[in-house]
Amino acid sequence: MKASLQLKMGQQLTMTPQLQQAIRLLQLSTLDLQQEIQEALDANPMLEVEEHEHDDLPDLSRESSDDSKPEVSSKDDHDTPELDEQWSQEQLPDDLPVDSHWEDTYQATAGVSSGNSNAIDDDFDYDARHATTDSLQDHILWQLNLTPMSETDHEIALMLIDGVDEDGYLHTTIDDVLESIDPALEVEEDEVLAVLHRLQQFDPAGVFARDLRECLLLQLQQLPAETPWLNEARMVIRDYIDMLGSRDYPTLMRKTKLREDDLKAVLRLIKELNPKPGAGISAEQAEYVVPDVIVRNVRDEWRIELNPDIAPKLRVNADYAALVRRSDNSTDNAFLRDHLQEARWFIKSLQSRNETLLKVATKIVEYQIDFFEEGEEAMKPLVLHDIAEAVGMHESTISRVTTQKYMHTPRGIFELKYFFSSHVSTDGGGECSSTAIRAMIKKLIAEENARKPLSDNKIATMLGERGIQVARRTVAKYREAMLIPPSNERKQLI
Repeated sequence: MKASLQLKMGQQLTMTPQLQQAIRLLQLSTLDLQQEIQEALDANPMLEVEEHEHDDLPDLSRESSDDSKPEVSSKDDHDTPELDEQWSQEQLPDDLPVDSHWEDTYQATAGVSSGNSNAIDDDFDYDARHATTDSLQDHILWQLNLTPMSETDHEIALMLIDGVDEDGYLHTTIDDVLESIDPALEVEEDEVLAVLHRLQQFDPAGVFARDLRECLLLQLQQLPAETPWLNEARMVIRDYIDMLGSRDYPTLMRKTKLREDDLKAVLRLIKELNPKPGAGISAEQAEYVVPDVIVRNVRDEWRIELNPDIAPKLRVNADYAALVRRSDNSTDNAFLRDHLQEARWFIKSLQSRNETLLKVATKIVEYQIDFFEEGEEAMKPLVLHDIAEAVGMHESTISRVTTQKYMHTPRGIFELKYFFSSHVSTDGGGECSSTAIRAMIKKLIAEENARKPLSDNKIATMLGERGIQVARRTVAKYREAMLIPPSNERKQLI
């Protein structure tokens, strides 16, 4: 084979480091974005946080001159125009080589921190954020330490506590304890049961129960003896809990010889009991959703704006930037120039992310304006392609923007993906959103007769009368997605 040189022309898709960074920031959630900004502040001395980050909020009292679309106000936050004008054109390149990385061109920035890097959250409460919450086992151990017991009983109690799940139910049997304990102690079954009965008096009421019947009976046992219908409630739970679960009220009244009004009073007492007593004590801390976009109705006009609290406004540190000298190839000067370019690109990527998020949110509000004014039943079918076509972006970009991004509206906080749904054809030739159908099903079930709940087939028939043709299995799928039990489990006596 003869070696030769050939010249070929072709096209291929390449990504610059700036585009890679912009895409990565675009798909980050609020929490991840805040962490990314903090890391950038710690690593780049050229970046700093604006002290007055809420001064430029839009004035919602100002009336809009455009009544056709929701008004969106945006401002160009460029805080160092003279620095950019001085250094960006002559000294700093506009683009890095395609398919390259930051470390290929610039020095590593690990370990370099800015004096203002901790200004991302001046009100950060470290103790509150990292405070520990006692688990159910910790809560029980605290009570055990206050209870006088022999060493043998204390060891038995520790074995039983290890067998309690997060709901408060005991999964360790008496035989398991007898097999695990030291044979030299000569523990008998009665002694283990005595310790168990003692633990069952601990808080919360119903803990250490081995099944639902025992859990409810333990809670009734701790009620005052003069509680109305207490004995009848014990009888129903002890002897007829299966009928209670299947909601077979006629048979239950016949077996217990209770009248309907009396059974209603007994059921009211039983409903006050907690089937999962340990669920109220959890070591998990509550996680709060921080909306990325805020939608408000001001003077019958919908306004869309970014939440200023999701991320601080960044700018280039003017003091450090002023140290950059022209035509100086020293190591210190190269270090400052590299970080200045990184800071400018990072701020630009953040601005691009905010502009894209605001643009997509605005189009979603414009398309689903009926939802904001009338509710879920007015939701329109919407797919990613519709918004991508409206804003002139690719569907993958819209998918990144709408993932783990939330919108605060007068009707609640929703993920942006909530506004996208499939459709079902109607008799009139139109389309109905699956979200709207779920809202209709939820409304029909809320208005049903509790004594005779609507079956899935009946709900499908009622939707068909409204011109929405859905199958029974579709109704069942939507009902299960909303965690609504079937009709036989929704039947109530009271």
